[in-house]
Amino acid sequence: MKAFQGHPAEWNALIGQLPHPHLLQTWEWAQVKAKYGWQPMPFVWESPDGGRKPPAAAAMVLKRVLPAGGFARKMCILYSSKGPLLDWTEAALRGRVLADLQALARRTGAIFVKTDPEVLLGTGIPGNAESIEAETGPVVRSELARGGWQFSQDQIQFRNSVLIDLSPSEDEMLDRMKQKTRYNVRLAEKKGVTVRIGTKADLPLLYKMYAETSVRDGFVIREEGYYQTVWQTFMRPPEAGGQPSAEPLIAEVEGQPVAAVFLFYFAGRAYYLYGMSRQAHRERMPNHLLQWQAMRRAKASGCAVYDLWGAPDAFDESDSMWGVFRFKVGLGGEVVRTLGAWDYTPSPALYRVYTQIIPRLLDVMRSRGQRRTRQSMG
Repeated sequence: MKAFQGHPAEWNALIGQLPHPHLLQTWEWAQVKAKYGWQPMPFVWESPDGGRKPPAAAAMVLKRVLPAGGFARKMCILYSSKGPLLDWTEAALRGRVLADLQALARRTGAIFVKTDPEVLLGTGIPGNAESIEAETGPVVRSELARGGWQFSQDQIQFRNSVLIDLSPSEDEMLDRMKQKTRYNVRLAEKKGVTVRIGTKADLPLLYKMYAETSVRDGFVIREEGYYQTVWQTFMRPPEAGGQPSAEPLIAEVEGQPVAAVFLFYFAGRAYYLYGMSRQAHRERMPNHLLQWQAMRRAKASGCAVYDLWGAPDAFDESDSMWGVFRFKVGLGGEVVRTLGAWDYTPSPALYRVYTQIIPRLLDVMRSRGQRRTRQSMG
């Protein structure tokens, strides 16, 4: 394990060649987090032949020093979001990488190091006929538990998602949709909904629409500056030299924006990270047409997969995500289930204190965030 010393574009090219490259491991995502209190620490693991081949693994680790005085002033937490990246079927390599991350946690005085790599547990909804269980995921899960890692109470990212295969033709992708979804796509077109690619001039409008969506649907968002930083960091056409990029797609009715999605692109995959809508003209189904145009745009940009970013932890109607999940599945996607986030702690006592305090703090922050968003909406 050694620190990466190259250029940002070299880092993105490197991880783009590793198994399961992810947007949240890119240099740009780390730079966004650096503006909000995190220190990026990129690492690579050389191949066993002494470096004559490209690195066998990589991890963008984010470090956050805790704002505490006295004895705890040097303590920190470490997080490799959707990393590390490697071939998880190689037992020796994954053992080396995990051991090095544990050593890093001890060396930096971290309360814990968190990882949530995209190691597949299975596809499909458990218990359904089409559900398939993976081989490697359960093995890695057992090894993590034996190695002192524990399933985290704080799952930062969704551990399950819905992926759409973009390799079929457009007609085949439409045929794969649920009948009602396909009908609503065509209805939106008949009702005069149009979709355009947004520009940076649209970003204030998009945040206002996102804030309206959060208040209506009851989820918490950050202040506007955070999203402006993310969007402006990534906004460039998806053809821009293979580097991570993003663009908004905006649905309009008679020139009035009524819904939008923000598409991110990296290493042959498109990601649906942010979606927003207004109450106006919802009966014209603008979100259905938006997602169809997002699929078409991602396919035309050379992406093989469209990640709809999030599925329930428990696949039943009591889950708060169930309505959104049914919408995503209606687009013809496949459920994928992964390991989720796991923590390793050199200090179990400190970890227990941290995990007791943080949920309470997050509840307070979410409550304040909801009030702040409502106030900003007037």
